[in-house]
Amino acid sequence: MKSVATGFVLMMTFLAIACPTAGAADNDNQSAQVFLQEFEARVRPLSVAESQAFYDAVTSGDSAAYEKSTATALALQAVYTDPATFARIRAMREAGTVTDPRLKRMLDILYLGFLGNQTDTTLLRQLVERENALEQKFNTYRVRLGDRELNDNQVDSILRYSTNSAELEAVWKASREIGREILPQVQELTRLRNRIARALGFADFYDMQFKLGEQDPAEVLAIFDQLDSLTREPFATLKGQIDSALARRYGISIADLRPWHYQNRFFQEAPRIYEVNLDKFYEGKDPVAISREYFAGIGLPVDSIVAHSDLYERPGKYQHAQCVDIDRVGDVRVICNVRPDYYWMNTMLHELGHAVYDYYYDPSLPWLLHGAAHSLTTEAVANFFGRLASNPQWLTQMAGVPQDQVDKISPDCRRTLRLEQLVFSRWAQVVVRFERDMYANPDQDLNALWYRLVEKYQGLAPLAGRNEPDWAAKIHIALYPAYYHNYVLGELLASQFAATIGREVLNSNEPFNAGFTNDGRIGQFFIDKVFHPANSYRWDEMIERATGEKLTARYFARQFVEGK
Repeated sequence: MKSVATGFVLMMTFLAIACPTAGAADNDNQSAQVFLQEFEARVRPLSVAESQAFYDAVTSGDSAAYEKSTATALALQAVYTDPATFARIRAMREAGTVTDPRLKRMLDILYLGFLGNQTDTTLLRQLVERENALEQKFNTYRVRLGDRELNDNQVDSILRYSTNSAELEAVWKASREIGREILPQVQELTRLRNRIARALGFADFYDMQFKLGEQDPAEVLAIFDQLDSLTREPFATLKGQIDSALARRYGISIADLRPWHYQNRFFQEAPRIYEVNLDKFYEGKDPVAISREYFAGIGLPVDSIVAHSDLYERPGKYQHAQCVDIDRVGDVRVICNVRPDYYWMNTMLHELGHAVYDYYYDPSLPWLLHGAAHSLTTEAVANFFGRLASNPQWLTQMAGVPQDQVDKISPDCRRTLRLEQLVFSRWAQVVVRFERDMYANPDQDLNALWYRLVEKYQGLAPLAGRNEPDWAAKIHIALYPAYYHNYVLGELLASQFAATIGREVLNSNEPFNAGFTNDGRIGQFFIDKVFHPANSYRWDEMIERATGEKLTARYFARQFVEGK
């Protein structure tokens, strides 16, 4: 700790003697600090062990590793189920005599962490065990197509590039078979989550997750209603363009288009309808090397992160992408399955965005404050960087695409990013509203609910005669529930960050056209305003401190709806 001037110490001593309440507050602050230090000493090694075991499991697919992951998760959870510790935390918060802002924030974080675990420990144990078993199932699952076994990259490649409607239909349907296989497990988890939430006094699990995350469900859903209104007509126009382009591509009428023609499993990514083929700009190039060079250029070196990461395909390995902060003090790792294409360039930038957030916490902060202010804030940082993979200036400066070529493709690059954002925004409406309704009434016809929402928000008509749990094939619904809204809120904040950096750092009137390359001030902005504060403030306060205003959809609308 920093030394304190003698005069200041004498002054504070006098104030403590003259004002008994000040002395009481000091004592309560000191008592809280001792408690928090003792709690950290207890929980920190368990947290590190749990993160390491999880990482080992998802990168290997090994059953023994998953068993260890379950055991370490249960050991960590046991700390947060202790009613005596929770009672002490609650008493300190309710007394209102802890005045130090950092101590108060740590008590708030622990209170929310404990609250969700103050129920029957048998139920909590069942939840961890069932979730880990389902995690292993998803991570080791490979799509079966006749006598072929396809990994996710292969499935995605066929859906993206094949023009054979019969092949597309077969692969699309095969990719959904996991939904039918795991349906009983997902239904059990849904009911178990609700049982735990209602025992704690929440309306349901969905309500609990929002409130434990310091979010108001009504306020978030109001934002989604606003986004629905903002994007409905622009998306309908784009959907017409998509349908026309895809009908030409497959040599069929628009009326004959089916969900498997939209180039990915859930129509959550933008189909290729413009002339620019972003994949070709990354052929023969290394997304990992490009990412390292990029982040170094903005003052956020990632060499240590990359050196400890698991970045390429392997049998049994987790097939998606994820960032894992092992110890909250610098051992940060990324899991990817990199290929030399646009998707994985975007994904590497995105995951390293999560990683630099974790890596650059202020080391002087207490360990309990080492964490993102919220899931939506780390998603915002990741989205800010991921978007750059299609940015014209970035393509020139980082991917080495000649300027004259970039000048030709620049309009299509911007149209592609706009299409990506609007397509994803409409897809996210489906997931967010489906989960809300599913947890409110898990016994309803969920297949019918899913198809209604897909038609309403994505414009895809239900397949005649199909009554399958396609929704269960989406890993987030099964394993990362009530999280998806944070992706969208993160997109709003990513645009808000871009506008703030353009205005305050780059002095630019066109922040949405900037490449954000080779300028250490960009990294310094994130370090000072976002990374170093870590979880010292609630997410809404952190956003206002970083950008000068509350979270708003205004900049997202300006960038992607109004096109300005």
